[in-house]
Amino acid sequence: MSKDSALTPEVDGGIATAEQGLVLLDGPNGVAVAMTPEAAEATGHSLLAAAVAAADQRKRGETSY
Repeated sequence: MSKDSALTPEVDGGIATAEQGLVLLDGPNGVAVAMTPEAAEATGHSLLAAAVAAADQRKRGETSY
């Protein structure tokens, strides 16, 4: 994403809840996703790993916004 992009990163996190054996993720701008517990766990691990990598990039000044 270039600095001139109309896209800007979200600063508010989503909210996850468990209902009837599914994980529901309500994100910004009306984004909603229903996942199995296994898919939610995999997504959570992936998000945490990406967050660590992105924070390291930001520390090195490698930002695009």
